[in-house]
Amino acid sequence: MSIHIKSRKHGAAGLPLNLRTSLGISIAASTLALAAPFNVSAQQNDGNLPPVEIKERNESYKAERVSSPKFTQPLVDTTQTITVIKKELMQSQQATTLTEALQNSAGVGTFNTGENGATSTGDAIFMRGFNTANSIFVDNIRDAGSVSRDLFNIEQVEVVKGPAGADNGRGAPTGYINMVTKQPTLENAYSGSATYGTGNNKRLTADFNRQIDGLNGSAFRLNLMTQDSGVPGRDRVNNKRWAIAPSFAIGLGTPTRLLFDYLHVDRNNVPDAGLPTIGTPGFYNASTVGKNGAAVARSNYYGTANDYDKSTSDMFTAIFEHDLSAGMTIRNIMRYGKTKQDYRIGSPFVIDGSASNPANWTVSRLAQTLDRGNEIFTNQTNAVIKFNTGAIKHAVTTGVEFIREKQTAVLYAGTLAAANLYAPDAYAPASLSVRPSGARNEGTTNTIGAYLFDTLELSPQFQVNGGVRLDRYNTDYNGITLSTADSAPGLPVGTLVPVTLGKGGTLLNWKIGALYKPASNGSIYAAYATSQQPPGGAAFALSTTGSSADNPNFAPQKTGTTEVGTKWEVFNKKLLVSAVLFRTEVSNEITQDAVTSNLYVQNGKKRVDGLELSASGEITSSWSVNASAALMNAKVSSGTSNASATSNQNNAAMSFSPKKTMTLWSTYLLPSGFTIGGGIRYVDTIARTASTTISGTTNTPYAQSYWIADAMAAYQLSKNVNVQLNLYNLTNERYVASLNNSGARYIPGAERSARLSLNLAY
Repeated sequence: MSIHIKSRKHGAAGLPLNLRTSLGISIAASTLALAAPFNVSAQQNDGNLPPVEIKERNESYKAERVSSPKFTQPLVDTTQTITVIKKELMQSQQATTLTEALQNSAGVGTFNTGENGATSTGDAIFMRGFNTANSIFVDNIRDAGSVSRDLFNIEQVEVVKGPAGADNGRGAPTGYINMVTKQPTLENAYSGSATYGTGNNKRLTADFNRQIDGLNGSAFRLNLMTQDSGVPGRDRVNNKRWAIAPSFAIGLGTPTRLLFDYLHVDRNNVPDAGLPTIGTPGFYNASTVGKNGAAVARSNYYGTANDYDKSTSDMFTAIFEHDLSAGMTIRNIMRYGKTKQDYRIGSPFVIDGSASNPANWTVSRLAQTLDRGNEIFTNQTNAVIKFNTGAIKHAVTTGVEFIREKQTAVLYAGTLAAANLYAPDAYAPASLSVRPSGARNEGTTNTIGAYLFDTLELSPQFQVNGGVRLDRYNTDYNGITLSTADSAPGLPVGTLVPVTLGKGGTLLNWKIGALYKPASNGSIYAAYATSQQPPGGAAFALSTTGSSADNPNFAPQKTGTTEVGTKWEVFNKKLLVSAVLFRTEVSNEITQDAVTSNLYVQNGKKRVDGLELSASGEITSSWSVNASAALMNAKVSSGTSNASATSNQNNAAMSFSPKKTMTLWSTYLLPSGFTIGGGIRYVDTIARTASTTISGTTNTPYAQSYWIADAMAAYQLSKNVNVQLNLYNLTNERYVASLNNSGARYIPGAERSARLSLNLAY
């Protein structure tokens, strides 16, 4: 079991530089980790202080286990694909957001910009073919909201792939993301960093940890961050935020421990709705056929001077842990979290290329708005029990969870004037009229869940594990909609109509695995797991629309994944390598009836077959590496085939699911105190819609593949000071980072840029 709030205290000989690297909170402080002369890593112990292993360096990218007490075995003996992105790796890349951190896991990315009526301004994550944006967790508790999450207070990011219904209840078909926060330790350490980069990138972070004398096992920690940064190559787009995260712990190093922490993040951004896709491969627009439809400038901004994206996040957590014995620990965690987001964005849409001179072409703009709040209150109790029945060793983890989640949204209506396609002016009169439409919605989901897992060690070579979770959920939705000619033929269009809907039920999910260890440093395993997503499970909103998966008349979407893999610790167990074959099958998908075009049924199926390879850790004491590659075939195995349908789906590639992806990052510590490193990323072609009939007759049908190369260098100026330089997109590749559902617009990848940081640690 991983106990987050236990002390990692070590002897005085290991204290100074290790603390500075372990407590370095910004990406700019990464050189401290890369150039540190030794490493202190905690190994797990049953209920007591973890033992200390002294190594030569402190930047190993290899993790031993994940944070959740629901996983009782180390990663090498876990029958599931899990990628752990440690702070040392994030620091070496100067990653500042969750989206940037996830570039270290192949097949995971923010490939989707949003719909025509909305823009994804936060962590819009796709993984193994499915949207995972609503399956993001902080310390294993769901974190709702479409905001961009900062890493200033994050110890590591865990990417858990495959169905996770037995772990968390309802969720995305192909896994979830968990962010592990930094917590107090019994050490006195202070660190900070200042970063400046192209695009007027400015960032300051600080981390203070103080042991409290005279109060048994107590410590206080404070993390701070402020940032005001543009986006290299993009006019007007700006990311401005500040945050504070205090935490207090008592009883560290004792059988009874308490932790209280609070997080507040305030964001005031100028959002990016992207560029028109004209000029990209496959683009088509009838009004521009036969004319010089060149790509627009990468710097163009199509919004207005009044565009904004404001949000706040607040999170209070209390954790209690008690070791009843060496083999039994109980843990209770209570959290209240709230996120509020409000944005207004001018988004490019339809191009009018009828004028003979392209300089006079225009693009219509949509007034996109969001005014939404998310709240969660949860109380979770867990017990980890280790015991033997004869020769069989058991590691049981069981618990109950009470969760209340609520989402409210106020809807707006508005119009924007068209902009010049090639020379948009954000300050031109916008004819902007945005106001509340009177429509709104409120959805609440209450859940009671109970789970039980057991890992049975039959012998040193054989293990089996299994788990089951039962959730009783209830979603209540109250909304006010605007009537249309189709939804309410007897009412004037635009009439406010109240809507009250509900959906409840029981979800039973389970998983089972078997593991064989041919050697102490390796394993071969097979596993199967399930998950379910009921109507309203992701959006907290129910719908009467016949084609919507959130229609309460439909049953939950169901998922099953089979996985066969192997994991090995090589190079003196400092490098973890793995290979896995998997098949995920999703049923109860919504399709158009094969005969009746206006009838929707749940006979659709999707399937994802894949191979993933990964390596993370140290090749030598000076050479660290993190690499992964994924080969994936995601398709609609049974979809809409109605002749009158807009698009047919059978055997179509699933949207936003690149077949091939890979990522590599490596650093090397030179004897002179310099650290050098770099990496590459590859993303294959991405289809924007799952259809066998789609073609380049409207906008663009896909995003083109691309390679990106980055590099870094760091130098330890003194015992307490170092500098680090990171270079991004070395070849200045122009690429589509994310594409919207209709193919009308895209977010361009950042052009060649640099960040330089100065880092202090005491």
